[in-house]
Amino acid sequence: MSRPRRREIISALRQGTVPAMGLEHYAVGLERFAKTIERELQDAALGAGKFKAVRGDYGTGKTFFARWVRHLAQAEGFATAEVQISETKTPLYNMETVYRRAVESLATKEWAEGAFRSLIDRWLYSLEEEVRARPGFSGDESELATQVGELLEGRLAEVSAINSQFSAALRACHRARVENDPATAEGLLAWLMGQKTVGADIKRKAGIKGELDHFAASAFFRGLLEILKQTGRKGLLLVLDEVETIQRTRADSREKSLNALRQMIDELDDRKYPGMYLLITGTPAFYEGPSGVRKAPALEQRLHVDFGPDPTFDSTRAPQIRLLPFDENRLVDAGLRVREIYDADDPERLRARISDDFIRALARQVAGKLGGKVGVAPRIFLRKLVQVMDQVDEHEAFDPVQHYKLDIQPGEMRPEERDAAGIERSVDDIELDFADEKGGADSGGR
Repeated sequence: MSRPRRREIISALRQGTVPAMGLEHYAVGLERFAKTIERELQDAALGAGKFKAVRGDYGTGKTFFARWVRHLAQAEGFATAEVQISETKTPLYNMETVYRRAVESLATKEWAEGAFRSLIDRWLYSLEEEVRARPGFSGDESELATQVGELLEGRLAEVSAINSQFSAALRACHRARVENDPATAEGLLAWLMGQKTVGADIKRKAGIKGELDHFAASAFFRGLLEILKQTGRKGLLLVLDEVETIQRTRADSREKSLNALRQMIDELDDRKYPGMYLLITGTPAFYEGPSGVRKAPALEQRLHVDFGPDPTFDSTRAPQIRLLPFDENRLVDAGLRVREIYDADDPERLRARISDDFIRALARQVAGKLGGKVGVAPRIFLRKLVQVMDQVDEHEAFDPVQHYKLDIQPGEMRPEERDAAGIERSVDDIELDFADEKGGADSGGR
Protein backbone atom coordinates (compact mmCIF):
# COMPACT_ATOMS: atom_id res chain seq x y z
CA MET A 1 0.00 0.00 0.00
CA SER A 2 1.32 3.44 -0.90
CA ARG A 3 2.17 5.97 1.80
CA PRO A 4 -0.43 8.48 0.54
CA ARG A 5 -3.14 5.80 0.76
CA ARG A 6 -2.02 4.87 4.30
CA ARG A 7 -2.20 8.50 5.36
CA GLU A 8 -5.60 8.94 3.71
CA ILE A 9 -7.03 6.00 5.68
CA ILE A 10 -5.52 7.11 8.98
CA SER A 11 -6.61 10.73 8.44
CA ALA A 12 -10.23 9.64 8.03
CA LEU A 13 -10.11 7.44 11.14
CA ARG A 14 -8.49 10.30 13.07
CA GLN A 15 -11.57 12.38 12.30
CA GLY A 16 -13.98 9.58 13.14
CA THR A 17 -15.17 8.98 9.59
CA VAL A 18 -15.18 6.03 7.18
CA PRO A 19 -12.32 6.28 4.65
CA ALA A 20 -13.46 6.66 1.06
CA MET A 21 -10.89 4.13 -0.16
CA GLY A 22 -8.73 1.35 1.26
CA LEU A 23 -11.26 -0.28 3.58
CA GLU A 24 -10.27 -3.72 2.34
CA HIS A 25 -7.01 -3.35 4.27
CA TYR A 26 -8.69 -3.42 7.68
CA ALA A 27 -12.11 -4.95 7.03
CA VAL A 28 -12.83 -7.74 9.49
CA GLY A 29 -15.72 -10.19 9.60
CA LEU A 30 -16.85 -9.57 6.03
CA GLU A 31 -15.04 -12.44 4.35
CA ARG A 32 -18.11 -14.68 4.41
CA PHE A 33 -19.94 -12.27 2.07
CA ALA A 34 -17.16 -11.98 -0.51
CA LYS A 35 -17.90 -15.10 -2.57
CA THR A 36 -21.60 -14.29 -2.99
CA ILE A 37 -21.03 -10.61 -3.77
CA GLU A 38 -18.43 -11.49 -6.40
CA ARG A 39 -20.76 -14.08 -7.95
CA GLU A 40 -23.64 -11.59 -8.10
CA LEU A 41 -21.36 -8.98 -9.65
CA GLN A 42 -20.42 -11.53 -12.30
CA ASP A 43 -24.12 -12.12 -13.02
CA ALA A 44 -24.64 -8.38 -13.40
CA ALA A 45 -21.67 -8.22 -15.76
CA LEU A 46 -23.50 -10.70 -18.00
CA GLY A 47 -26.48 -8.36 -18.27
CA ALA A 48 -28.60 -9.17 -15.24
CA GLY A 49 -29.89 -6.61 -12.77
CA LYS A 50 -28.97 -7.51 -9.17
CA PHE A 51 -30.22 -6.25 -5.82
CA LYS A 52 -29.08 -6.60 -2.23
CA ALA A 53 -30.60 -5.11 0.94
CA VAL A 54 -28.26 -4.72 3.92
CA ARG A 55 -29.61 -4.35 7.45
CA GLY A 56 -27.82 -3.52 10.64
CA ASP A 57 -28.02 -1.41 13.77
CA TYR A 58 -25.72 1.50 14.44
CA GLY A 59 -22.13 0.29 14.78
CA THR A 60 -22.51 -2.79 12.58
CA GLY A 61 -20.77 -0.99 9.72
CA LYS A 62 -23.39 -0.58 7.00
CA THR A 63 -21.56 2.27 5.26
CA PHE A 64 -18.29 0.41 5.79
CA PHE A 65 -19.80 -2.69 4.18
CA ALA A 66 -21.11 -0.68 1.22
CA ARG A 67 -17.68 0.82 0.58
CA TRP A 68 -16.06 -2.58 0.92
CA VAL A 69 -18.45 -3.87 -1.77
CA ARG A 70 -17.48 -0.84 -3.84
CA HIS A 71 -13.86 -1.99 -3.67
CA LEU A 72 -14.87 -5.48 -4.83
CA ALA A 73 -16.95 -4.02 -7.66
CA GLN A 74 -14.19 -1.76 -8.93
CA ALA A 75 -11.76 -4.67 -8.80
CA GLU A 76 -14.20 -6.59 -11.03
CA GLY A 77 -14.29 -3.71 -13.53
CA PHE A 78 -17.48 -1.94 -12.39
CA ALA A 79 -18.08 1.76 -12.05
CA THR A 80 -19.53 2.70 -8.67
CA ALA A 81 -21.77 5.43 -7.27
CA GLU A 82 -22.86 6.14 -3.71
CA VAL A 83 -25.97 8.18 -2.87
CA GLN A 84 -26.90 9.25 0.65
CA ILE A 85 -30.68 9.24 0.89
CA SER A 86 -32.08 12.35 2.56
CA GLU A 87 -35.59 13.77 2.51
CA THR A 88 -34.35 17.34 2.05
CA LYS A 89 -31.42 16.78 -0.32
CA THR A 90 -31.96 13.42 -2.00
CA PRO A 91 -35.45 11.98 -1.54
CA LEU A 92 -35.65 8.39 -2.71
CA TYR A 93 -38.80 9.00 -4.74
CA ASN A 94 -37.09 11.73 -6.79
CA MET A 95 -35.30 9.65 -9.42
CA GLU A 96 -33.81 12.67 -11.17
CA THR A 97 -32.07 13.73 -7.95
CA VAL A 98 -30.86 10.19 -7.29
CA TYR A 99 -29.46 10.11 -10.84
CA ARG A 100 -27.72 13.47 -10.39
CA ARG A 101 -26.12 12.41 -7.10
CA ALA A 102 -25.07 9.09 -8.62
CA VAL A 103 -23.36 10.77 -11.58
CA GLU A 104 -21.66 13.28 -9.27
CA SER A 105 -20.18 10.43 -7.21
CA LEU A 106 -19.42 8.14 -10.16
CA ALA A 107 -16.01 6.51 -9.80
CA THR A 108 -13.98 3.77 -11.44
CA LYS A 109 -10.72 2.05 -10.61
CA GLU A 110 -8.94 4.65 -12.77
CA TRP A 111 -10.87 7.75 -11.71
CA ALA A 112 -11.81 8.32 -8.07
CA GLU A 113 -13.75 11.44 -9.06
CA GLY A 114 -14.99 13.11 -12.23
CA ALA A 115 -15.50 9.71 -13.82
CA PHE A 116 -18.58 10.68 -15.84
CA ARG A 117 -16.76 13.35 -17.82
CA SER A 118 -13.75 11.10 -18.31
CA LEU A 119 -15.92 8.23 -19.55
CA ILE A 120 -17.77 10.48 -22.01
CA ASP A 121 -14.44 11.83 -23.29
CA ARG A 122 -13.11 8.32 -23.79
CA TRP A 123 -16.29 7.11 -25.46
CA LEU A 124 -16.51 10.01 -27.92
CA TYR A 125 -12.82 9.62 -28.72
CA SER A 126 -13.31 5.92 -29.47
CA LEU A 127 -16.18 6.78 -31.83
CA GLU A 128 -13.99 9.34 -33.58
CA GLU A 129 -11.21 6.80 -34.02
CA GLU A 130 -13.68 4.30 -35.45
CA VAL A 131 -14.90 6.88 -37.99
CA ARG A 132 -11.38 8.00 -38.91
CA ALA A 133 -10.43 4.37 -39.61
CA ARG A 134 -13.21 3.95 -42.16
CA PRO A 135 -12.03 3.55 -45.77
CA GLY A 136 -12.49 6.74 -47.73
CA PHE A 137 -13.00 9.05 -44.77
CA SER A 138 -12.02 12.54 -45.95
CA GLY A 139 -10.83 13.91 -42.62
CA ASP A 140 -13.26 16.84 -42.81
CA GLU A 141 -14.27 17.94 -39.29
CA SER A 142 -17.89 18.57 -40.24
CA GLU A 143 -18.10 15.11 -41.79
CA LEU A 144 -16.49 13.68 -38.64
CA ALA A 145 -19.20 15.24 -36.47
CA THR A 146 -21.94 13.91 -38.75
CA GLN A 147 -20.62 10.35 -38.90
CA VAL A 148 -19.84 10.21 -35.18
CA GLY A 149 -23.38 11.46 -34.50
CA GLU A 150 -24.86 8.72 -36.66
CA LEU A 151 -22.66 6.10 -35.02
CA LEU A 152 -23.59 7.43 -31.59
CA GLU A 153 -27.30 7.20 -32.38
CA GLY A 154 -26.89 3.61 -33.47
CA ARG A 155 -25.05 2.63 -30.31
CA LEU A 156 -27.74 4.20 -28.13
CA ALA A 157 -30.72 3.04 -30.19
CA GLU A 158 -32.32 1.07 -27.35
CA VAL A 159 -32.05 4.03 -24.99
CA SER A 160 -33.35 6.45 -27.64
CA ALA A 161 -36.43 4.29 -28.12
CA ILE A 162 -37.37 5.18 -24.54
CA ASN A 163 -36.03 8.74 -24.41
CA SER A 164 -34.22 10.41 -27.31
CA GLN A 165 -32.82 13.33 -25.32
CA PHE A 166 -29.81 11.44 -23.92
CA SER A 167 -28.37 10.65 -27.35
CA ALA A 168 -29.45 14.05 -28.75
CA ALA A 169 -27.52 15.88 -26.04
CA LEU A 170 -24.44 13.69 -26.54
CA ARG A 171 -24.52 14.21 -30.29
CA ALA A 172 -24.79 17.99 -29.92
CA CYS A 173 -22.07 17.92 -27.25
CA HIS A 174 -19.69 16.20 -29.65
CA ARG A 175 -20.50 18.57 -32.51
CA ALA A 176 -19.86 21.54 -30.21
CA ARG A 177 -16.43 20.13 -29.39
CA VAL A 178 -15.60 19.65 -33.06
CA GLU A 179 -16.73 23.22 -33.77
CA ASN A 180 -14.63 24.54 -30.86
CA ASP A 181 -17.62 25.68 -28.83
CA PRO A 182 -16.62 24.60 -25.30
CA ALA A 183 -19.39 26.55 -23.56
CA THR A 184 -22.09 24.60 -25.38
CA ALA A 185 -20.25 21.30 -24.92
CA GLU A 186 -19.84 21.85 -21.18
CA GLY A 187 -23.42 23.03 -20.80
CA LEU A 188 -24.80 19.93 -22.49
CA LEU A 189 -22.53 17.70 -20.43
CA ALA A 190 -23.85 19.38 -17.28
CA TRP A 191 -27.41 18.79 -18.49
CA LEU A 192 -26.60 15.11 -19.05
CA MET A 193 -25.42 15.03 -15.43
CA GLY A 194 -28.81 16.29 -14.29
CA GLN A 195 -27.78 19.87 -13.49
CA LYS A 196 -30.59 22.42 -13.48
CA THR A 197 -28.58 25.55 -14.30
CA VAL A 198 -28.19 24.99 -18.06
CA GLY A 199 -29.52 27.86 -20.16
CA ALA A 200 -32.33 27.44 -22.69
CA ASP A 201 -30.12 28.66 -25.56
CA ILE A 202 -27.68 25.79 -25.01
CA LYS A 203 -30.46 23.20 -24.77
CA ARG A 204 -32.03 24.61 -27.91
CA LYS A 205 -28.88 23.74 -29.89
CA ALA A 206 -29.46 20.08 -29.05
CA GLY A 207 -33.21 20.21 -29.60
CA ILE A 208 -33.94 19.40 -25.97
CA LYS A 209 -36.31 21.12 -23.57
CA GLY A 210 -36.89 21.44 -19.87
CA GLU A 211 -35.15 19.68 -17.01
CA LEU A 212 -34.55 16.04 -16.27
CA ASP A 213 -37.66 14.43 -14.78
CA HIS A 214 -38.37 11.11 -13.08
CA PHE A 215 -39.01 9.13 -16.26
CA ALA A 216 -36.11 10.65 -18.19
CA ALA A 217 -33.77 9.84 -15.28
CA SER A 218 -34.65 6.16 -15.62
CA ALA A 219 -33.70 6.28 -19.30
CA PHE A 220 -30.53 8.20 -18.49
CA PHE A 221 -29.48 5.45 -16.07
CA ARG A 222 -29.84 3.02 -18.99
CA GLY A 223 -27.82 5.37 -21.18
CA LEU A 224 -25.10 5.50 -18.55
CA LEU A 225 -25.03 1.70 -18.34
CA GLU A 226 -24.68 1.48 -22.13
CA ILE A 227 -21.76 3.91 -22.16
CA LEU A 228 -20.10 2.03 -19.31
CA LYS A 229 -20.41 -1.18 -21.31
CA GLN A 230 -18.98 0.42 -24.46
CA THR A 231 -15.99 1.82 -22.55
CA GLY A 232 -15.06 -1.60 -21.19
CA ARG A 233 -16.82 -1.49 -17.82
CA LYS A 234 -18.75 -4.47 -16.54
CA GLY A 235 -21.61 -2.41 -15.12
CA LEU A 236 -22.56 -0.08 -12.28
CA LEU A 237 -22.74 -0.65 -8.54
CA LEU A 238 -25.28 1.85 -7.18
CA VAL A 239 -25.36 2.22 -3.39
CA LEU A 240 -28.35 3.90 -1.75
CA ASP A 241 -27.16 4.49 1.80
CA GLU A 242 -29.34 5.27 4.84
CA VAL A 243 -32.68 4.51 3.22
CA GLU A 244 -34.13 4.31 6.74
CA THR A 245 -34.35 8.11 6.71
CA ILE A 246 -37.59 7.85 4.74
CA GLN A 247 -39.31 6.67 7.94
CA ARG A 248 -39.14 10.21 9.28
CA THR A 249 -40.86 11.81 6.30
CA ARG A 250 -44.50 12.68 5.76
CA ALA A 251 -46.76 9.75 4.97
CA ASP A 252 -47.20 10.71 1.32
CA SER A 253 -43.46 11.14 0.76
CA ARG A 254 -42.75 7.85 2.50
CA GLU A 255 -45.27 6.03 0.34
CA LYS A 256 -43.75 7.46 -2.84
CA SER A 257 -40.23 6.49 -1.72
CA LEU A 258 -41.20 2.91 -0.88
CA ASN A 259 -43.02 2.58 -4.18
CA ALA A 260 -40.01 3.97 -6.08
CA LEU A 261 -37.77 1.38 -4.44
CA ARG A 262 -40.20 -1.44 -5.24
CA GLN A 263 -40.45 -0.28 -8.84
CA MET A 264 -36.68 -0.14 -9.23
CA ILE A 265 -36.29 -3.68 -7.87
CA ASP A 266 -38.95 -4.92 -10.30
CA GLU A 267 -37.19 -3.20 -13.20
CA LEU A 268 -33.90 -4.78 -12.20
CA ASP A 269 -35.58 -8.19 -12.30
CA ASP A 270 -36.98 -7.34 -15.75
CA ARG A 271 -33.45 -6.48 -16.97
CA LYS A 272 -34.36 -2.88 -17.66
CA TYR A 273 -31.05 -1.91 -16.05
CA PRO A 274 -28.64 -4.50 -17.49
CA GLY A 275 -25.39 -4.49 -15.58
CA MET A 276 -26.65 -2.62 -12.51
CA TYR A 277 -26.08 -3.95 -9.01
CA LEU A 278 -28.26 -2.00 -6.56
CA LEU A 279 -27.32 -2.15 -2.88
CA ILE A 280 -29.33 -0.42 -0.15
CA THR A 281 -28.55 -0.07 3.56
CA GLY A 282 -31.02 0.39 6.40
CA THR A 283 -31.68 -0.33 10.04
CA PRO A 284 -33.82 -3.24 11.30
CA ALA A 285 -36.56 -0.71 12.07
CA PHE A 286 -36.75 0.19 8.39
CA TYR A 287 -37.31 -3.44 7.40
CA GLU A 288 -39.58 -4.43 10.29
CA GLY A 289 -40.94 -1.26 11.90
CA PRO A 290 -44.38 0.29 11.37
CA SER A 291 -43.06 3.24 9.34
CA GLY A 292 -40.80 1.34 6.99
CA VAL A 293 -41.10 -1.49 4.49
CA ARG A 294 -44.25 -2.82 6.14
CA LYS A 295 -46.08 0.23 4.82
CA ALA A 296 -45.63 -1.24 1.33
CA PRO A 297 -46.74 -4.92 1.29
CA ALA A 298 -45.44 -5.56 -2.24
CA LEU A 299 -41.98 -4.32 -1.24
CA GLU A 300 -42.10 -6.27 2.03
CA GLN A 301 -42.75 -9.47 0.08
CA ARG A 302 -39.71 -8.86 -2.12
CA LEU A 303 -37.40 -8.18 0.81
CA HIS A 304 -38.68 -10.80 3.24
CA VAL A 305 -36.16 -13.30 4.62
CA ASP A 306 -36.72 -15.87 7.37
CA PHE A 307 -33.89 -14.99 9.75
CA GLY A 308 -33.27 -17.77 12.25
CA PRO A 309 -32.15 -17.32 15.85
CA ASP A 310 -28.52 -18.11 14.99
CA PRO A 311 -27.07 -15.61 12.47
CA THR A 312 -24.18 -17.99 11.88
CA PHE A 313 -26.43 -19.86 9.46
CA ASP A 314 -27.76 -16.84 7.54
CA SER A 315 -27.58 -17.20 3.77
CA THR A 316 -25.44 -14.57 2.06
CA ARG A 317 -27.43 -15.21 -1.13
CA ALA A 318 -30.71 -13.89 0.30
CA PRO A 319 -32.09 -10.58 -1.01
CA GLN A 320 -31.67 -9.18 2.49
CA ILE A 321 -28.60 -9.81 4.65
CA ARG A 322 -27.92 -8.73 8.20
CA LEU A 323 -24.68 -7.41 9.62
CA LEU A 324 -23.73 -8.34 13.16
CA PRO A 325 -22.39 -5.96 15.81
CA PHE A 326 -18.68 -6.00 16.56
CA ASP A 327 -17.53 -8.22 19.38
CA GLU A 328 -14.28 -7.69 21.27
CA ASN A 329 -12.20 -9.96 19.05
CA ARG A 330 -13.33 -8.21 15.85
CA LEU A 331 -12.65 -4.85 17.43
CA VAL A 332 -9.13 -5.90 18.43
CA ASP A 333 -8.49 -7.43 15.01
CA ALA A 334 -9.48 -4.14 13.35
CA GLY A 335 -7.14 -2.28 15.71
CA LEU A 336 -4.23 -4.58 14.87
CA ARG A 337 -4.77 -4.01 11.15
CA VAL A 338 -4.96 -0.24 11.60
CA ARG A 339 -1.67 -0.35 13.52
CA GLU A 340 -0.06 -2.03 10.51
CA ILE A 341 -1.47 0.62 8.18
CA TYR A 342 -0.18 3.53 10.30
CA ASP A 343 2.76 5.22 8.56
CA ALA A 344 5.07 5.63 11.56
CA ASP A 345 8.48 7.31 11.57
CA ASP A 346 9.68 4.50 13.86
CA PRO A 347 7.54 1.39 13.19
CA GLU A 348 9.39 -0.72 15.77
CA ARG A 349 8.74 1.77 18.58
CA LEU A 350 5.11 2.03 17.54
CA ARG A 351 4.59 -1.75 17.65
CA ALA A 352 6.38 -1.96 21.00
CA ARG A 353 4.37 0.82 22.66
CA ILE A 354 1.06 0.02 20.96
CA SER A 355 1.21 -3.67 21.79
CA ASP A 356 -1.48 -6.27 21.17
CA ASP A 357 -2.30 -6.16 24.88
CA PHE A 358 -2.63 -2.38 24.85
CA ILE A 359 -5.01 -2.53 21.87
CA ARG A 360 -7.19 -5.10 23.64
CA ALA A 361 -7.19 -3.05 26.84
CA LEU A 362 -8.16 0.09 24.92
CA ALA A 363 -11.00 -1.78 23.20
CA ARG A 364 -12.34 -2.89 26.58
CA GLN A 365 -12.03 0.60 28.04
CA VAL A 366 -13.88 2.23 25.14
CA ALA A 367 -16.64 -0.38 25.31
CA GLY A 368 -16.84 0.15 29.07
CA LYS A 369 -17.35 3.88 28.60
CA LEU A 370 -20.20 3.02 26.23
CA GLY A 371 -22.09 0.89 28.71
CA GLY A 372 -20.29 -2.30 27.71
CA LYS A 373 -21.86 -2.17 24.25
CA VAL A 374 -18.97 -3.28 22.04
CA GLY A 375 -21.14 -3.02 18.93
CA VAL A 376 -21.31 0.76 19.27
CA ALA A 377 -17.59 1.17 19.94
CA PRO A 378 -15.74 0.81 16.58
CA ARG A 379 -15.75 4.46 15.48
CA ILE A 380 -14.56 5.92 18.79
CA PHE A 381 -12.15 3.03 19.41
CA LEU A 382 -10.35 3.47 16.10
CA ARG A 383 -10.31 7.24 16.51
CA LYS A 384 -8.76 6.99 19.98
CA LEU A 385 -6.28 4.36 18.79
CA VAL A 386 -5.05 6.65 16.01
CA GLN A 387 -4.73 9.55 18.47
CA VAL A 388 -2.57 7.43 20.79
CA MET A 389 -0.42 6.25 17.88
CA ASP A 390 0.06 9.89 16.88
CA GLN A 391 1.40 10.67 20.35
CA VAL A 392 3.73 7.67 20.31
CA ASP A 393 4.99 8.55 16.85
CA GLU A 394 5.63 12.22 17.66
CA HIS A 395 7.04 11.89 21.20
CA GLU A 396 9.78 9.35 21.81
CA ALA A 397 9.29 9.43 25.58
CA PHE A 398 5.54 8.89 25.42
CA ASP A 399 4.47 5.54 26.84
CA PRO A 400 0.69 5.05 26.64
CA VAL A 401 0.70 2.56 29.51
CA GLN A 402 2.07 5.30 31.79
CA HIS A 403 0.91 8.52 30.21
CA TYR A 404 -2.41 7.83 28.48
CA LYS A 405 -5.83 7.98 30.08
CA LEU A 406 -8.93 7.42 27.99
CA ASP A 407 -11.31 10.37 27.95
CA ILE A 408 -14.48 10.46 25.86
CA GLN A 409 -16.41 13.72 25.92
CA PRO A 410 -20.14 13.93 25.08
CA GLY A 411 -19.38 16.47 22.37
CA GLU A 412 -17.39 13.96 20.33
CA MET A 413 -20.09 11.29 20.49
CA ARG A 414 -22.84 10.64 18.02
CA PRO A 415 -26.39 10.30 19.40
CA GLU A 416 -26.28 6.49 19.35
CA GLU A 417 -22.98 6.52 21.26
CA ARG A 418 -24.44 8.90 23.84
CA ASP A 419 -27.38 6.56 24.30
CA ALA A 420 -25.01 3.66 24.94
CA ALA A 421 -23.05 5.75 27.44
CA GLY A 422 -26.24 6.75 29.24
CA ILE A 423 -25.83 10.44 28.41
CA GLU A 424 -28.96 12.48 27.88
CA ARG A 425 -29.44 13.74 24.36
CA SER A 426 -29.48 17.47 23.74
CA VAL A 427 -32.30 19.23 21.91
CA ASP A 428 -30.11 19.25 18.77
CA ASP A 429 -30.00 15.44 18.81
CA ILE A 430 -33.76 15.00 18.69
CA GLU A 431 -35.07 14.11 15.25
CA LEU A 432 -38.58 15.44 14.82
CA ASP A 433 -41.05 13.34 12.84
CA PHE A 434 -43.74 14.79 10.61
CA ALA A 435 -47.32 14.03 11.54
CA ASP A 436 -48.97 11.40 9.39
CA GLU A 437 -52.33 11.71 7.72
CA LYS A 438 -54.16 10.66 10.91
CA GLY A 439 -52.45 13.30 12.97
CA GLY A 440 -50.15 10.88 14.76
CA ALA A 441 -46.38 10.83 14.78
CA ASP A 442 -44.30 8.42 12.76
CA SER A 443 -41.82 6.29 14.67
CA GLY A 444 -38.52 6.26 12.85
CA GLY A 445 -34.92 5.77 13.72
CA ARG A 446 -31.65 4.59 12.42
